[in-house]
Amino acid sequence: MKKILLLFVVIPLFFSCSDSGFDNTNPFVPNYTFAVDLNLNLPEYSNLKFVSNAVYVSGIGARGVIVFNTGSGYNAFDAACPNQAMSSCSTMTINGINAVCGCDGKEYSLFTGQGTLQYPMKQYRVQVNGNVLRVYN
Repeated sequence: MKKILLLFVVIPLFFSCSDSGFDNTNPFVPNYTFAVDLNLNLPEYSNLKFVSNAVYVSGIGARGVIVFNTGSGYNAFDAACPNQAMSSCSTMTINGINAVCGCDGKEYSLFTGQGTLQYPMKQYRVQVNGNVLRVYN
């Protein structure tokens, strides 16, 4: 009887595992696999040492990546407009603590990636190792 009770307790644990709710799907921004290391001691990334500063890193992701210091960690988002098809105007620019889509002028928070439209900014993972940030998907 104890074995059956243990079985009923253990089996639900196997089915309750999740991927931390990280959903990175967006029909407008394709998935790319990459990993890049950003050394915060280099002048082009040194602004990331300060809270609420962001830098644009070109050449990775769909339209480059925007990395942002939240104060409690770092966020990395694809610089492609999340609610626009890929076009010449679909690269976002940094405006303080927001990213602005060049096509429709919509703003997205760099703290959360949220805007007012259906899809949020496509987020990538960030790993901190001393003065080096690894941004990857």
